[in-house]
Amino acid sequence: MRTSRILLVEDEASLALLVKEGLEGEGYLVHHGRTGEEAIQLFKRHTPDLIILDVMMPKLNGFDAAQTIRQVDKATPIIFLSAKIQAKDVVQGFKVGANDYIRKPFSMEELLMRVKVVLDGVQLVSNKQSELTTFSIGNSELRPNRLEVLVNNKEQVKLTARETELLRLLCINKEVLLTKESLLLSVWGSDSFINSRSLDVFISRLRKKLKSDEAIAIINVRGQGYKMVVNR
Repeated sequence: MRTSRILLVEDEASLALLVKEGLEGEGYLVHHGRTGEEAIQLFKRHTPDLIILDVMMPKLNGFDAAQTIRQVDKATPIIFLSAKIQAKDVVQGFKVGANDYIRKPFSMEELLMRVKVVLDGVQLVSNKQSELTTFSIGNSELRPNRLEVLVNNKEQVKLTARETELLRLLCINKEVLLTKESLLLSVWGSDSFINSRSLDVFISRLRKKLKSDEAIAIINVRGQGYKMVVNR
């Protein structure tokens, strides 16, 4: 089996060294760059299997570098690393083509797990915390037993049973990309085409019901699935 090649672009020397050593310790081949310009050059030279890209870099930032790469390559996964933690920043990251977005500071264990998930292309739904009766998300609270969400802790919004279960799974797995297949199997019990279209409709409904809470965003990662991000 061929060793996966990773392009790491990070201008903070100490962090770059830590991440590079951690990835190499797991058997990955790592090419390191320090600027957005180097990211583009190294991408063309090495055709990596995954790009880990810092956002805040001088001259050409990570978002701009990713947009340039996406003009010629739509498939190579990109993971952003950033201290920019606003929900709008995460949304922008996914809009320019990210597969994942990791907020700094982060643990090496978290990064390695996310790298594996992206390279394997599989993420199963976790049901951890399934015994909880309420879930805090952004400025809102999901109350599964009442089939409702208290938006901005003041507006009671009713949900259907399926909307409730879908939102519950997104809450439990917030900040994690969930494949459409895993959500369909968990909520509908089948990943048929008809159910896939239904999932898109239900996600649209949830977005509308949560839209007044600006701390919450449900991101669509094209061709893969959905992810709930929360502005902490």
